[in-house]
Amino acid sequence: MEKSKWPPGDLVIWIFIMAELLVFGIFFAAYAFTRANHVELFNTYQATLDRNAALINTLALITSSYFVVRAVAAIKMDDSRKCFQWLLAALCMGLVFLLVKGIEYQHHFSQGISLSTNTFYMFYLSMTFFHFLHVILGMVILIAVALKARAGGYSARQHDGVETGASYWHMVDLVWMVLFPLVYVMN
Repeated sequence: MEKSKWPPGDLVIWIFIMAELLVFGIFFAAYAFTRANHVELFNTYQATLDRNAALINTLALITSSYFVVRAVAAIKMDDSRKCFQWLLAALCMGLVFLLVKGIEYQHHFSQGISLSTNTFYMFYLSMTFFHFLHVILGMVILIAVALKARAGGYSARQHDGVETGASYWHMVDLVWMVLFPLVYVMN
């Protein structure tokens, strides 16, 4: 049995992931610092968010990451067909996330909420939309990986592309696991 490569996937994606995590970390630190200085404002407007929608999105992303793990396991077993199917399932969960988040945004925008409404909404909309864009990019990556898997472009011996896409997708999921409690839950 071949020893697993560490880190999984392409080293370049890890440099990109670290840069992205740094940017999100700065966002999170700025949010936490500002929240600490405006607790009442943040608590008031945080209560207007749809926690059920955020929970659905959390479950969708956790499920999608599980499906991506299954896709990696499938290709390591030399099963391109199952890898493709698991990636499609992950993409479906990503689509659920985008749809639910889109409905949330539509609700806020229909009420006249924007980046300039107040400090809380500026952070909420900026951070969640930045993450939303990362979900879209992650889905584009997973689509490319899925199409190559369907065409037989990966194998048990050569599957760096699947692991690279999976690594990026897991970063997107990880960021949401911090964003969800930080923005929707913590008081």
